[in-house]
Amino acid sequence: MVDFEWYRSFITIYKYRSVSEAAKARIMTQPAMSQHLAALETEVGEKLFTRTARKLIPTEKGKELYSKLAPLIEALEEKTLDLKASSTPLLPTIRLGSTLEFFKEWIVPNFEAFESRIVAYYGTAEELLTLLQDDKADIIITPKRFQSAGIDYVSLYEEEFVLVGRKDYPAPTFDTLSDIENWLVAQPWLSYGLELPIIRRFWREYFKKRPQINPQFVFPNLHLILEAIQKGAGISLLPTYMLTKNDEIKRLFDDMSVTNQIYLAYKSKHKQSPEIQHTIQQIQQLIQNRV
Repeated sequence: MVDFEWYRSFITIYKYRSVSEAAKARIMTQPAMSQHLAALETEVGEKLFTRTARKLIPTEKGKELYSKLAPLIEALEEKTLDLKASSTPLLPTIRLGSTLEFFKEWIVPNFEAFESRIVAYYGTAEELLTLLQDDKADIIITPKRFQSAGIDYVSLYEEEFVLVGRKDYPAPTFDTLSDIENWLVAQPWLSYGLELPIIRRFWREYFKKRPQINPQFVFPNLHLILEAIQKGAGISLLPTYMLTKNDEIKRLFDDMSVTNQIYLAYKSKHKQSPEIQHTIQQIQQLIQNRV
């Protein structure tokens, strides 16, 4: 018998063309996601994807199955949300998209402040924008402001990224920026992505060029990077809000940091929506209280 969760995993893998990215989207482990796909392929009796070095390519059977399943799965999920919303009519539902790190650090500790039901979605800035454009999210919290028609942006706050290592990480004193750069290049780095997000900005800010480093570890999760640094894996740039009262981490080169603007975004057509505007005000207030 086919497990419904196999279908949901298949739809997500199809959208992301990657088992690992699909696992992150569904908040599952990669092995569990792979097991779902393997079980469904066994049930169908054919391969649903062919594997290349960079991504999964759906087979003809995979395309056929997706075209049949996608509308049904999406309709079922929407009906489920409608049923949940109707069960408590006095509590409006807000679909909120953000990075996993932001949600964990800012929203979870302040659940009691919200006067609505929060349905969370996680993803990159590009993925969150797509959710908003497709009316699958009401509000997104994003580090990028895209030139997209019909979307309003509100500046939320400016996060500061600082260079950090484990508490016993040796950081010599240097007289010149050139010496600092040479030392940094020689260190093991952890990065959020291969394109070196935020690290590029740091390098251009202080060294006026692109970084010439190859990160030893690439984790698309800032909490995993923090944990790896605490275990002595290397150095990286992390937002200061993640370092509060953390005695296992120390800041390197105190006078060097970069900032990143964070925005709230919603569709212009919801400018007069009291529920959405009230939720935006609540998010702004919890940020102000902490910053």
